[in-house]
Amino acid sequence: MERVPMTVEGFRSLEAELHRLKSEERPRIIQAIAEARSHGDLSENAEYHAAKEQQGLNEARVADLEDRLGRADVIDTTKLSGNTVKFGATVTLVDEDTDEKVKYKIVGDFEASVKDGKISISSPIARALIGKSKGDTAEVTTPKGPRSYEVLKIEWK
Repeated sequence: MERVPMTVEGFRSLEAELHRLKSEERPRIIQAIAEARSHGDLSENAEYHAAKEQQGLNEARVADLEDRLGRADVIDTTKLSGNTVKFGATVTLVDEDTDEKVKYKIVGDFEASVKDGKISISSPIARALIGKSKGDTAEVTTPKGPRSYEVLKIEWK
């Protein structure tokens, strides 16, 4: 079983989702199935089939979350430090072509969210940044073509 790096925040988020699915969604779906059963013939009961489908999706998500949490290698990024980019670092970059500044936190695969400024450790940008220091340039091949970023700041939060 391969261990997967994850921040404390990401681990807690997955735990909260798992708890919600088990304690809120599961009972709600069970109630919907029971109510649909009371309407009679199950072979033509759309409510029953929809509830059973919801149950299947919910249980698949529960199994997925339990697997992810079981393989998590939780790393407290607040206790990390250093002058080079690695897992858990929050990196401020400037695109050398457009002068656009971006800020990313390097996190585990399961907690990545570009809209929240979190990129996966296995993403092309993160792989290009690993080991770089302030002032270094990272060349990244993106779907839009090659990009060049300069590391402006490395923070540990």
